[in-house]
Formats: sequence, structure tokens, C-alpha cells
Amino acid sequence: MKRILITGGAGFLGSHLCEKLLNEGHEVLCVDNFYTGRRSNIVNYLKNPLFEIFRHDICFPLYVEVDEIYNLACPASPVHYQFDPVQTTKTSVLGAINMLGLAKRVKAKIFQASTSEVYGDPQVHPQPEAYWGNVNPVGLRSCYDEGKRCAETLFFDYNRQHDLKIKVARIFNTYGPRMHPDDGRVVSNFIMQALKGKPITVYGKGKQTRSFCYVDDMIDGFVGLMNSPDDITGPVNLGNPVEFTILELAHKVIELTGSKSRIIFKPLPHDDPTRRQPKITLAKKTLKWKPEVRLEDGLKKTIEYFRKVKSDP
Repeated sequence: MKRILITGGAGFLGSHLCEKLLNEGHEVLCVDNFYTGRRSNIVNYLKNPLFEIFRHDICFPLYVEVDEIYNLACPASPVHYQFDPVQTTKTSVLGAINMLGLAKRVKAKIFQASTSEVYGDPQVHPQPEAYWGNVNPVGLRSCYDEGKRCAETLFFDYNRQHDLKIKVARIFNTYGPRMHPDDGRVVSNFIMQALKGKPITVYGKGKQTRSFCYVDDMIDGFVGLMNSPDDITGPVNLGNPVEFTILELAHKVIELTGSKSRIIFKPLPHDDPTRRQPKITLAKKTLKWKPEVRLEDGLKKTIEYFRKVKSDP
């Protein structure tokens, strides 16, 4: 049994990670300031004696005794991270400094949930970990993109300077139950619009591509990376390499929901990447990991979840 801290533990990915680690018999300390995390995501664990929840903002130091740290705290959808961009950057940078300081003090292994956004609007396709990216440092998305890039820098400097055990995962588009229905990300947007019979909003011509990974596969990748040998630090791409256009996703959601929604087109947001697909050769080789859930199967489970959310009072 390990005592494991998960920052952002009440969020979409964090709550699924809490569940997996509790099922493995570990003690889990869930830390969240509930800016985007929700109590409903973790309510089923509150009676578990191995689970503890603490409201805290990781922009401020935290003093606890743990064996491992998963640093997931940061708003991840454009709607949320652009609402307060200064705080978004603080969460990524100051949060990383505080969690790395904690890991150094207690000699804990620490995992950083980085993002495919570090690649920006990529000029290399698919994106390998060795690609340095094409990021606008002064755009509307920069608070998130550059915050995560700086966090990666801090992790590797702590590794080199203090011999800290680190794990850095670059997460590509992930979807599944417990996504926030109003988070502005494409899967939740399309499903909620379809279930309500509203027009499906596609930006640009819908030719931009994304690669969608189901949440169970992603969490398996997190734990696999954390449990890998210490010399595997990352960054490691975690995502589904099967590429879909946004328009294809819209048609698939309409088909699976049985919706009568029509598709409408709006101008493309500023700095929105045109292509996004992970190269996961490293994850396959070092972690023996690859996604197993097909998009259609994952969408069915996600739609089922959102039907319940829509019907709740």
C-alpha cells in the first residue's frame, strides 16, 4: 500500500485516477480547490476509509507525508483556462514549484500531467516527444500552453539538480464519463448539443483533426508510467493515434445519439491547432501501453453518462 496525493483529484481525469488507485488498495489524498473539479465526481469514495479529501489551492505550499504525487491540478478546457489566464499560469508554474518542493522534502516520486498543447499548432505530424513545438507565447491559449511548458522545464531541472524521481506525460484529447458538460471541449459540446436537439457547432470547416482517447485507457497509461523504472522520466505521449476530423466526430455523435441536430459552422478560434495526433512509439516500447477502446465504444459510454446528467434535476 502506498499513500498517494492527487492534485486536481475531483476533476475529470483526477476522479478516475482516484478510483483506480483506491481499487488497487492504496491510500489516496485528493486535493482540489473545486474551481473546475466537482464533488459529484468523488462522492462515491467519501465513505472509503482509504480516501481523504482536502480543499486546497496548489499555488500555495502543502505539507503532507506521501509516497507518490500525481500533479493533475489545472483547468484543461479553453473555456475555463481562458476565464482567468493569470491564475491558469500560476496553477501550472507555482503549482509545479510547490509540488516539486513537497516531493523533494518527502522523497516522493512525482508525476506531471502535461499536455499535447506543448506542441502548439504542430508543423510535424504526427507529433513525437522530440518535437519542440510551434507555440504562440502571447496568444489567448498561451496561459495554458506556456504554463505547461514551463512546468515541464521545472520537472526536468528538479530531476537534474536534485535527482528527483519524475514522470512527465503529454496527454492528448481524452473523453469519457465525468467530463464537465459545459467545459467547452469538443466531445462534451457535441454530445450535449445533440442530446438537447441544438445545432452542432463546428468551427472552421471541420477539417481540423483530433485523436480521441477514452479515459480508462488514459488512466492505465498514467499508472503504467508512474510504476515504470526510474530512468523512464518522459516526456511520454499518451493518446490515441487514430485521427478523426471534427466533422467526422460531429456526424458520429449525431448517429449514436439519434439526434435531429443539424451542423452549423462558425469561425475558427484563435490559435486552434489544425492537426493533432500523437506518435506513441515510446509508450508502446517502454510502458507496453496502447489504447484499447474504439471511439464508437467510448462515445456510447460517454453519451450514456451525459443522458443521465441531462436528466438530473
